[in-house]
Amino acid sequence: MTENQIIENTIVFVKDTLQGAEGGHDWFHTHRVLNNAQLIAQGENVNHLIVSLGALLHDIADSKFHNGDETIGPTVATKFLETLNVQEIVIDHVIKIIENISFKGGNQAQKFKSLELDVVQDADRLDAIGAIGIARCFNYGGFKNRALYNPEIKPNLTMTKEEYKSSTAPTINHFYEKLLLLKDRMNTSTGKKIAEERHQYMERFLEQFYQEWEGIS
Repeated sequence: MTENQIIENTIVFVKDTLQGAEGGHDWFHTHRVLNNAQLIAQGENVNHLIVSLGALLHDIADSKFHNGDETIGPTVATKFLETLNVQEIVIDHVIKIIENISFKGGNQAQKFKSLELDVVQDADRLDAIGAIGIARCFNYGGFKNRALYNPEIKPNLTMTKEEYKSSTAPTINHFYEKLLLLKDRMNTSTGKKIAEERHQYMERFLEQFYQEWEGIS
């Protein structure tokens, strides 16, 4: 099976698996991450098959929708890739990307590093900021029935991984606890350049949000 056939088969699998998924973590999110990853990869010396598979399978079973179980995604991805007879070394690398891509509160030491992970991680983080990031943030907040904003509940910038995963804070807090932090955590030059513009868009949005909240705009 050629690399293109492997990717095409994986696309079909991901589309089918993510049917009915929450709007911020559905096939369209995955497709945007794939596009971002392939764009960033053009300027990096990486294995493009690993980048594409990592992007496609990074959210195949997001732990936040599986009672926090972080083993399901890697297990599902491994079993699927084995059906395509993908090389073991490629599968192992893709699984390490899945296991290490997540933000998880931002205070966790990354246990694995590679240029391919850098690319996919940047691609995923780009989809968490800017206009799309804002839309995804509020969509997930609505999905979890969270308040839009509560001035009495301040952002927590020192959360542990478990606190981050179990947080029920208002959606606006997530900007300070994650989204506004991502610009300075990008890995690649292309990722950093795109992130800067999207970061500025979020800052303008928050300024307008607070003005409207206070009834002065």
